[in-house]
Order: sequence, then C-alpha cells, then structure tokens
Amino acid sequence: MKNAWQLIPSVLLSFLQLCLAVQTNYAPYFYDNGPGSTNGNMALLSISEDTPIGTYIYTLNGSDPEGYPVIYGINFPPGSKSYFLVDSLLGNVTLIEELDREKQNEIEAIVSISDGLNKVSERVRILVTDANDGSPEFQKTPYIVNVPEDTPPGSSIFQVEAVDKDMGSGGSITYLIQNLHNSKFTIDRHSGVLRIKNGVSLDFEKSRTHFVTVLAKDGGGKLHGKYQTFTSSTTVTINVEDVQDSPPVFVGTPYYGYVYEDTTLGAEILTVMAFDGDRGNPNTVQYYLLDGGDGAFDINNITGAVTVIKNPHELKKEVYELKIQACESTPAGDVVGHAITVITIRVVDLNNHPPTFYGENGPQNHFELTMYEHPPEGEILRGLKITVNDSDQGANAKFNLRLVGPGGIFRVVPQTVLNEAQVTIIVENSAGLDYEKFHLLTFKLLAIEVNTPEKFSSTADITIRLLDINDNVPKFSSEYYVARIPENSPGGSNVVAVTATDLDSGLWGEIKYSIYGAGSDPFLIHPSTGIIYTQPWASLDAEDNSKYNFYVKAEDTEGKYSLAEVFVTVLDINDHCPEFSENIQEKTMIIGSPVKIEATDQDAEEPNNVVNYSIMQADPDNVFDIDQNTGEIKLKSYIRSLDVIQNITRNKNCKWSVVVQAKDRGSPSFSTTAVVKIDVTEEIRSRVKSYVLSLRKRPWMIFGICMSTVLSSITVTVVISTIMYWKNVKRSKIHPKGRVKKIVKGPPRHAFS
Repeated sequence: MKNAWQLIPSVLLSFLQLCLAVQTNYAPYFYDNGPGSTNGNMALLSISEDTPIGTYIYTLNGSDPEGYPVIYGINFPPGSKSYFLVDSLLGNVTLIEELDREKQNEIEAIVSISDGLNKVSERVRILVTDANDGSPEFQKTPYIVNVPEDTPPGSSIFQVEAVDKDMGSGGSITYLIQNLHNSKFTIDRHSGVLRIKNGVSLDFEKSRTHFVTVLAKDGGGKLHGKYQTFTSSTTVTINVEDVQDSPPVFVGTPYYGYVYEDTTLGAEILTVMAFDGDRGNPNTVQYYLLDGGDGAFDINNITGAVTVIKNPHELKKEVYELKIQACESTPAGDVVGHAITVITIRVVDLNNHPPTFYGENGPQNHFELTMYEHPPEGEILRGLKITVNDSDQGANAKFNLRLVGPGGIFRVVPQTVLNEAQVTIIVENSAGLDYEKFHLLTFKLLAIEVNTPEKFSSTADITIRLLDINDNVPKFSSEYYVARIPENSPGGSNVVAVTATDLDSGLWGEIKYSIYGAGSDPFLIHPSTGIIYTQPWASLDAEDNSKYNFYVKAEDTEGKYSLAEVFVTVLDINDHCPEFSENIQEKTMIIGSPVKIEATDQDAEEPNNVVNYSIMQADPDNVFDIDQNTGEIKLKSYIRSLDVIQNITRNKNCKWSVVVQAKDRGSPSFSTTAVVKIDVTEEIRSRVKSYVLSLRKRPWMIFGICMSTVLSSITVTVVISTIMYWKNVKRSKIHPKGRVKKIVKGPPRHAFS
C-alpha cells in the first residue's frame, strides 16, 4: 500500500502534463493562395477541360504551428465523381477523370489537412475552363423549305440555326454554302438566313428541287495545345412550288400527216397534244383549227384529233399546213394562256411500187464488168449501164441509193433519187482495187425508200473482174546477203542464192537477176535462179582480198527493179608456212638479256598466222629457253655469268648453234626451222664486239674511221707545230740583246786564254 501511494504523485504529474499538452496543440492550416498559384488549398484553381488524365495539376500545401508533419486528403460530395487524387504526404494532386465543361463547369471538392490530432477540412470550387472540343450542331433538322417559283431574287426563304456549346471564339459560328458558285442561293454568314441570289429566279419547269449544303464553322480555339477549327454540315431541301406562269406546250412537234388516195372520209390523220406548262397545278387545254385547212380538215377540241372531211380525190393541194391553237382555261372558264403549232399534211398516192433496176434490155438485177486494177480515182465505171425507177408519185417515189460491200472503194451517184435516175459508180479508192489481193469483187446496189412507212427496197448484184497490170516491183527477201567461201574454192563454186518475188502475174512476174559493182568481178549470177557463184577463172586468196561487196539487181520484163547488197567474206585456210628472214642468224646475247628471233606467216587470219616457237636442238641442251609466243631466247635462270657457261662447256669460246622451229596454229599445221648462232658475252665486251661486228658489215664506215683517224693526227701535228713556231718567234722578239751579249762575251775569254 505504501508503494501505491508513492506512485500517485507521479501519475498525477503525467496526467497534468498531458492535459497541458492537449490544451496547447494548435490545428494545422493551409497556406493562402492567390490567383494563378499552384500551392495552397485549390480555392482559386481553374483547369482546362482538355487536360489529359494523369496530369499533375496542383500541390496542397500547409503547415502545423507545432511543426508536426501533416497529412493531406481530398473528398467529393456524395453522388459526385472523384475527379482528383492527392498524395497524402506530398500534397500533389493528379487528375483521374475526364473533364467536360459543357456537362460540368465547376467541381466541388473537400480538401483536408491533419497533424494526427487535429484535422481541418475546407470546401473549395474548381473552375473548369473551356477548350474548343465541340463541333457546331444544327438545330431542328431536317430542313425542308417550300418556295414559290415567282419569289423575287434576293428574298429570304429560310434561316438555319446551329449551336456550339464551346465558349468564346470556339462557340461563335459562321455559316457558308458549299459549292457556292453553282448555287442559286446565298446565306448570311452570321445569321444563317438563306436567300435567293440577286439576279437569279426559280423555275419549277426547269428544276423542282434544289439541295443546298450549308456548313457551320466555329471560330476555332486551342485543343490539347493546338489550334483547332470544327465544322458540320446539313442539307437544306428547297422544293419549288409551281405558279401559273407558263403557256401550253405541244408534245411531239413538228407534226406531219399524210392523206392517201384510199383514205376514207372522216378518217383520223394525226393527233396533236399539248399540256399546261405549269405542271404543278395544270389547267385544261382545248384545241382549235385557225387556218390552212381550206374546209378539208377538222380538229376535235378535246382530244386534238385531226380528221379529213373531204374526199381525198377532191383535195387540190399536195401539201396543207394547218395552224392549230391550244388554249389553257381555268376551272372558271377564263383563258389564261395559249400556244400555236403548224401541222404539215401531205396528200400522196398509195405506195405500191418498189424501186426497180434496169439494164440496156429491161429490168435487171445482176451486172458484170471487167476492168484493170488500180484505175484512177474519180474514174466512172462506164461499162455499167444501170437505171433505177420508182413508178409511185411524190414522197413514195423518193429513195436512197447505196453500195453494200467492201467499204471505201466505190461511191454511187446520185445518193437520193426522186422517181428515176441514171446510176453512176465512181472509183474512190484506187489502192483497194488490187489484183494481187483479189481477182473478183462483188457488191450489192441497194435502193430503199426514204419517207414511206413500207420502206420498199430493191437490190442489184454487181460483179467486177479485175485484170492484172505490172504495178509491183520485184522485192528481195532481204536487203542484204552475207556469204562466206573458203579461199581454196575452185572456180564455179556456189557462193549464195538470192531470192526476189514479184506479186504480178504472168510475164510481169518473171524476174531476171544481175550483179554489178567494183567487187563483183570474181562472181557470176544465174539470171533465173539467183544463185551467185565464182567465175571459172577466179582464184580467191584471203591474203590478197578477204572482203567483197557488190549489188544484185532483180528486174521484171518492164525494167522495174530493186537492189540488194551482197557481202562475201573469203575464209582463210592455212596455206603458208612461217618464214624466217634468214635461215642462219647470228645473235650476240648479253648475260641477263634475251635475244629475239621472228618468223612471219602470210596467212590472213588467226590462228593460221599465229606462230609458236620452240628449240628443236641445242648442245648442250640445258643452256637456253625460248618464249613460245614472242620468240625471245634467254639463258636459263641459273646462268648468271660467263664462268658458269665456261664451266658447262669446258671452253672459253661461248658460241652455240641453236635450231629453232616456228610453227603456226593452223590445221593442218606448218613449220620451218632456222639456225641461230648465239655468242654469249658480258655487257662491256658485248658492246665492243657488237660494234666491231657491225663494222664488218659496213666497210665504208671502216674506211671513214681510218680517214678520220689520219686527218685527226695530221691536224693535231699541224696545230702543235704552229704553236711551237709562234712561241719561238715571240721569244726572239722579246730578248734580242741578251743573245748578243752572250755571243760577244765569248771571244775575250778565249783571247785571255
């Protein structure tokens, strides 16, 4: 018990401290935020409706007076969407729901801040600002307008209305007509009032309905950071209402009728028909005969049927022109419009005779003619005597003539006949009359009535037999011929056969061949077969001339001809042996350098004139090599000095005779040999020796050298002698007294002695 009582003061002290601490703990608070601030309690925040979900939009920011850490929260009223999410420690607010200003332009939220003991909540309103995310929408569609056709130009006929829920420029609307240049209407861009264009009128008879496409375009604005403009369209259907402004209109004009010799009295000839030009609300039409009938015709006022009221035999004219009036009457009987037309009535006899063709001896339906091919264009076929006749009168006797068959070759004159005519057939295309294409042409001459309902017709067969003329030139099968013939071919050998054809027949188609030209001398041609062969005396040699070209002529009996060119190549055969310039040749070989021999083959072509070289014999045989293509002879690679050669030969005389063969590549192959005497020396000796050897072959040069040596010696002697002479002369001129003294001094010495 004593211990328990001792604990009471400490417990009371702790409780007292706790109470004191509770009494002194202050609530946390948000920082004040002004317009545009992104820190605080979101009280003055505005956010665009096109802000993407997940975007950071704000930071809740506050503090605790005691410095304790705070926790942030955000809630929304019941039934509302949770648009934002907050990081409880950092206070960062993120958008988590899509915004739509047109549905909700303000969001109410409850933000809170807590230090663990105290929690402060504040109700804030976030303004949702507009973005241009909506298109204009037309109201009360579809638009159908009825407009009388006599509505004056410029009149207002309708007003369209579109609404854009966006604000500012994005909610302003401008109206336009699509394809305005083809439209009869205009629209006020601000009010949407649709009008008829000035100077334009509506016409029910031309167009009963117009379709106008109207565009509504907003003023544009930003959406997701980009400037956007939206449009929408609708169609206004404009029905044109008919008014009484058009006279009656006749149908089926012009009108023609016929009265035949067997037409009965009172028979209906034809019926005219007219209708009110105002088809929307038509009036009754009645018909009246005004003029031109001469009492022979009448018209039914209601049906428009025209009848004959006189016997056809009593009609005096061949043609009657009746003037008919159609009157438009209202239900009250008032005439509000009329129209006039003319009916042409022709009095004709019965059409009971078809056109008939006649020859020289009466009716005839088959005609024949023989003629040469290719007559001049415009020539008349005078051998055809054809007449055509129709025994009817007037229109019944009018008919057309035409030819049926190969087109464009002939034409018939006349083409239209009244009663009777002489038929003329004229050549129109001379090239079409070609014997080489066909020997026989058949046509039908057709006569058919023009204006009769029966369309009676008759035909006559025309047969034309063509005769051939010489109108073709012989033509070779090719413009040129290429032939090849071996050079050893005997005289009379075939070279090539040329072929030409002449489309003409008989003698005109016979061809004679000949040749000419500078290259044709060794050749002949058979005049009938076209076979080209060599002259009996011809001996072709490819080495002399391997190419010949000349012309061959194909000529018909009238001298018409054509040419072709012939190219003949003489083929080389291997008929020459390679030849050396000398059968025994002397060569000086410097060690390290080759010597070359050469043989030529007179054949014209490869491989007959290609020569290969080889060493047939050498002693010793292991000293030289030869290049088979160039003929270069060289020492074997291991021989590099005279000492090696002298060791091989055991002789200081290094001179060999090598037998070299030159062989061509022809088939069969030919060869020849030559002896090459080779003196092997080193480079200095070789030059001296070569020079000496060259002098042996040129005695005049040796004589010249000797004379040059003698003259040089004489010249040198003369020059030296001259120099010595002039030195002595000069010396004697300079010291004359000295010489006298020496001479004078001599005798006295001698005297004293």
